[in-house]
Amino acid sequence: MNQDTSTRPSRSWRHPEPHAVGARHCIDWLSSGWRLFMGAPGIWLLQTLLFMAILFAVGVVPLLGWAVVLVAFPVLSAGMLWTAAETGAGRPVKVSGLFIGLRRHAGNLLMVGIFYLLGGLLAGLVGALVGGSAALTGYVLGALAGMGLTLGGVVLGSAVFMVLWVGLIMALWFAPALVLFHDVAPLEAMQLSVEACIRNVLPFSLMAVILYVLIWLAMLPAGLGMLVLVPVMAGTVHASYRDVFGDLPALPEKPATEG
Repeated sequence: MNQDTSTRPSRSWRHPEPHAVGARHCIDWLSSGWRLFMGAPGIWLLQTLLFMAILFAVGVVPLLGWAVVLVAFPVLSAGMLWTAAETGAGRPVKVSGLFIGLRRHAGNLLMVGIFYLLGGLLAGLVGALVGGSAALTGYVLGALAGMGLTLGGVVLGSAVFMVLWVGLIMALWFAPALVLFHDVAPLEAMQLSVEACIRNVLPFSLMAVILYVLIWLAMLPAGLGMLVLVPVMAGTVHASYRDVFGDLPALPEKPATEG
């Protein structure tokens, strides 16, 4: 007996589909991030101070602090994306908006962080295995040939790790926004994020180069420039999300308490 699939929603019906944009759009994203920051600079600066202070405080916890930072990052990032959306819509924003991720889809945002953590551990393991196997072979061979193979293995292992880590960054770029604004399941959100970044490899590659330079510049004045760059990056993510996935759905004034 054939099952009726007419009422079964497709992914394109349930969730936004990413589409490709031009390379120059990354400049528009960064410009939008700056405009959103200037829309409420005081709130953004206070949120960024709190954001950095929380991650630092958690990060210094012995043994597991670094892991908790990776898990908590999407939750706090969602708060900054919410602030960007509210600022862009012309609505008033509050510092407490940083914690919107604890009240709206908290469970799914935490799962994004857990997948991010597991992905990082897997990337480190694979990189270590690739580099370690070559180093062990070099040790067995000995002499100059073995030394060259050992050094080559270390470089290869590092390269493998970096490639996998870039994949993780792509998975994380849009995932909090997809969970927060469209209630997409964590793993699907990360898959959609990777798909969106791959479809837009040129603008994201160009933006990565620009952000690399901006981060170095922001670190020069004792790192104080990060107080501006972090909210600008949050606004940039918000702008790129709207450009690649389309307009956001109507957001409730008071977020529902959801897991």
